[in-house]
Amino acid sequence: MPLDFIYNTERVGGDVSICVTGLHTFGIDSFLLSDFAAPRKKDVACDLCSGCGIVPLLWFRDRGRAPGKAFAVDVQEQAVAQMKLSAEWSGLGDRLVPLHADLCGLTALPGYPTVDLVTCNPPYKAQGTGLLSAEEGVRIARHETLCTLDEVCACAARLLRFGGRFCLCQLPERLVDVLGAMRANKIEPKRVRFVQQRADSAPWLLLVEGKRGAKPFLTIDPPLILRENGGISAEMQRIYANYGKV
Repeated sequence: MPLDFIYNTERVGGDVSICVTGLHTFGIDSFLLSDFAAPRKKDVACDLCSGCGIVPLLWFRDRGRAPGKAFAVDVQEQAVAQMKLSAEWSGLGDRLVPLHADLCGLTALPGYPTVDLVTCNPPYKAQGTGLLSAEEGVRIARHETLCTLDEVCACAARLLRFGGRFCLCQLPERLVDVLGAMRANKIEPKRVRFVQQRADSAPWLLLVEGKRGAKPFLTIDPPLILRENGGISAEMQRIYANYGKV
């Protein structure tokens, strides 16, 4: 795809730079999901609905702890073009592989019949809910127009090895949908963490981890608090790390 779009460059820490546009950018939820997933050094990982690729790119801020290989899948050509620029700028070679594909038909990744970890920051709004954006790319990112939550979980199940992990973020109002879709696709929910702005506020986001083929047992982690004592919490400072620093 020709680079006929206007973009900016942002440093996300370490030697990692990311290409962002008005169509494919990122928010705090991507930082939270990337940290929650915490891939291991030898893992082969895959991020679905990757957009600008922020979730896997954040893993490579510390090359010594990053997964051995990460795929970043998106159905939109511009998103993949942005990810390729980011991988080039960040000197990631073949450790980060942008992949232009529709997850609904994705059965395996090039060279890897199964992977250790799948992540996804999916469209939050279910079909038939919320106001649709006039911009197609934004509409695809925010609403289940091209893929549903069940299709995301089905894709994760196809890609994961037995015992492999699937991590995603969603709105708290869709907790039952998430757990149901995971179980329907033989991914057992194992861990849930709610994200709150303050200790006394209701959750605005949830993080869920499931394992393919695992036995039932769900752990509720302590909530992740974003702000405390009038500023950013200590945990959020750790998650942001050296974001934006040269």
